[in-house]
Formats: sequence, structure tokens, C-alpha cells
Amino acid sequence: MNQTFDWDAAGEALPLLLEGFRVTLLATLLGTLLAAVLGLAVAVAGRAPSRFVTVPVKAVTEFVRSTPLLVQLVGAAAVFTSVEPLTVGTVVLGIHYAAYTSEVYRAGIDGVPKGQWEACRALSMSPRRTWQAVILPQAVRNVLPALGNYAVSMFKETPFLAVITVQEMVFEARKYGADHFAYTEAWTLAGLVFLVASYPTSLLMRKLEKRLGH
Repeated sequence: MNQTFDWDAAGEALPLLLEGFRVTLLATLLGTLLAAVLGLAVAVAGRAPSRFVTVPVKAVTEFVRSTPLLVQLVGAAAVFTSVEPLTVGTVVLGIHYAAYTSEVYRAGIDGVPKGQWEACRALSMSPRRTWQAVILPQAVRNVLPALGNYAVSMFKETPFLAVITVQEMVFEARKYGADHFAYTEAWTLAGLVFLVASYPTSLLMRKLEKRLGH
């Protein structure tokens, strides 16, 4: 391993890392979208009047939250061998984080004043109309910063996808380092790219949280 930083090696590695970053970003965006939609569905299903719905939903959610993401990735890749690793990894990321975003949505829904529910019943609004027009708009607005923070967390956990051979940025960094004995340059650049991408997003989420809190 090189003991000094080789700028030539860094310049050679950067295009490969940026191509890996494209895969990282794609997995993050699609995984976040899946987590947001599925998490909302789980939160709403968790309030269903029937235990035949709520019990299985709660059991699956607890299972996902109680098992490591790495184990879920390896297990899914072993089962769905005919599916592209990137697809498997993105879906697993989405499902894993949906288990957490569902709790965020639940808190947002519980935070809607009871008077809003009572007003909807007084106006004889259907349950579907109540959710779509009154409850969800307020709940989602309140939890946007928390959802954004989970998106950042997902972005920082995409290196786990390398375990199932997804050629994201860390996969490319490790490969370049092994091929050229330039681990210092490859890993340093990968870390800097993660920092440059995630830190401003974290600041934006913090600012949004303060704005929505007023």
C-alpha cells in the first residue's frame, strides 16, 4: 500500500469512482422512493381496524427492523439469483428503510389534531377522502425532515451493496486499490465524495426542520 498520496493515481481513479457514484446515487434515489411509498402504506395499514391486517404488518416490520441490512442483502441475493444485483440491493434498501419510515409516518399521523378527524366525521367525509385531503397532507409535511435524514442514512449505507457485487462507488474504490495498489488514493476520494454529497444535504434537512418547526 502506498504511504504517500499519489495524485496521478487519484486522477486515474476519480472517473471510475464517479461512475460508481452514479450507481450509488441511483440506488439511493430509487430506494428512498420505495421506502417513502411503502413506509406510508405500512403506516396506514397499521391503523386498519382488522387484526388480520395489523398483526402480519407489525410482525414483518419488526422482523425487518430486527435483522441487519447486510444479512438481508446477502439473503435476498441468495434467493433471487436471477435478478440483477442492483435491483435486489435497491429493493432491499427500500424495504429495510420502509420499516423505519413507517414509524416516522405513524408519528406524523398521530400528531394530527383529533379535531381534524372529528371534523371529517362531522362532514360525513369518506375514510379515503379524509386520508387524502386532510390527514396525509398534514402528516407528510411534518415528517419531511425525518424522511430526508433517512435518505442520507441510506446513501451512506449503499457501500453494503458491494457485498452482493453491485458496482457502486466503494466497490470501484476497492477494485482500483487492489488492481493498482493505490488504496490510500481510492478510499480517500471515495470518502470525500460521500462527504461532499451528504453533508450539504444534512444541512438542508436541518434547515427544513427548523422552518417547518415554526
